Order: sequence, then structure tokens, then C-alpha cells
Amino acid sequence: MEKAMQQSYGIGYEEYGRRLSKRMEVERQREREYQKSKLLAAQFNEKIGL
Repeated sequence: MEKAMQQSYGIGYEEYGRRLSKRMEVERQREREYQKSKLLAAQFNEKIGL
């Protein structure tokens, strides 16, 4: 999990747990990525007729 956090968000899990500002920044980024993936999936499904 540590390596994934470091690669994806540039901070370690310990810092993520200690600093609220960093945690909120990561969670906002995760939410944006989730919304983007939902939009891409909807567009793909529309193209293939689902």
C-alpha cells in the first residue's frame, strides 16, 4: 500500500494519516479520478449500445 500511495499521489501512507491537508488533497484527487472513469465508462457504453 505504501508503494502505491507513493507512486500515485507522491506521499507516503504515514504522512497521509498524519496530515489532514494532505489527506484531503489525495481524497479530492481520488474523487476526480473516479468521476472521470465513470464518464469514460458511460461514453464507452453509449458507443457500444449498452
